Amino acid sequence: MAQQQYDFPEREQEHDNLLRDRTAETVTRRGRMDLPFLLLTLLILVVGLIMVLSASFARAYYEEGNAAYVFTRQLLFSVSGVGWMIIASRMTPKFYKRTAFWVLLIAFVLLLIVPVIGNKVNGARRWLSVGGAFTFQPSEVAKLGLVMSFSVMATQFGEKMKTFKYGVLPFFVIIALMVGLLALEPHLSASVIIVLLGVILMFAGGTRIYWFLLVGAVAGGGGWLLVTKFAYASSRIAVWRDPFSAKLGGGWQIIQSLYAIGSGGLLGLGLGQSRQKYLYLPEEHNDFIFSIICEELGFIGAVLILVLFLLLIIRGYWLAMHAKTKFASLVITGITSLLALQVFLNVAVVTNLIPATGISLPFFSYGGTALWIQLIEMGIVLAFSREIEDK
Repeated sequence: MAQQQYDFPEREQEHDNLLRDRTAETVTRRGRMDLPFLLLTLLILVVGLIMVLSASFARAYYEEGNAAYVFTRQLLFSVSGVGWMIIASRMTPKFYKRTAFWVLLIAFVLLLIVPVIGNKVNGARRWLSVGGAFTFQPSEVAKLGLVMSFSVMATQFGEKMKTFKYGVLPFFVIIALMVGLLALEPHLSASVIIVLLGVILMFAGGTRIYWFLLVGAVAGGGGWLLVTKFAYASSRIAVWRDPFSAKLGGGWQIIQSLYAIGSGGLLGLGLGQSRQKYLYLPEEHNDFIFSIICEELGFIGAVLILVLFLLLIIRGYWLAMHAKTKFASLVITGITSLLALQVFLNVAVVTNLIPATGISLPFFSYGGTALWIQLIEMGIVLAFSREIEDK
């Protein structure tokens, strides 16, 4: 009996120690960011840097006298952007919930002032200059603000999302205001992304399908008005239908892009061996960098890069499905959908599947502040991935 009384506290202590070890293991597992998503992001970023160097050195040498000028700047933005990503990954879901509408408000303020004081390039005012050191597009902030605010609204409304008053009207007002401000720049591609992204988040948030018929009719009417009444949009449509009708004007860029893609063949000309980047193809290191990828790496290389994007997108949606809260799920869904939309639309533009618009290829196209925001968005996904217990 004495022996049994002695053994019982000892066994109880062993049980407590085992529970404590398991609890500590669970906490550690919850606090770990998703490794596959992180590694895919960094791999795509590194490949993007290599392609920026290859695509930009000819124009950089011609315009700046330094072949590595563009690459050096992109490298600095990449390293600092990874720092921003790590900081974003350390924030809590409560932080993002509290700051969502502040991001949206800042986006609206920036969109209001860019048509007034923004830098004018090719007839459009889409960029704001920061101290003359670099420029950025407020539309990038608007996309993130839309994702964050829509996620908060859909979470708070809950079952009310099935009604027009809560599930359609407030979302439609925000989208309409954003598109209206973007039309003043004008920025057609950002408008398309905002509309599509808003629809995806509304659907994921619980809006009934039949409300999209009404929204689709209104959006279709607005698109028709934009194409028929605004010369900027109608000229893009005309060039898209027949680039060779304006081969020395608006069709020049897409024609050179198709030449680059076609000359790459199956295996490509080799890394650094592109011919179109020698001042033939405009924006060869920016919006049309995928054309240079096709020319130098060929069909196989281009497909492999798209597969990396596909894996990242699939992993993002997997994290969204396994998120702990509806808010986390919607934010990850929105950011992943934004990435998917931009990749698809950029590839569609450079192959002339859709009319040419200013859509960059994430992590590849040259642009420091856009890269910062993209990496911050990846950091937000990683922050929410910390809440998933078993990945």
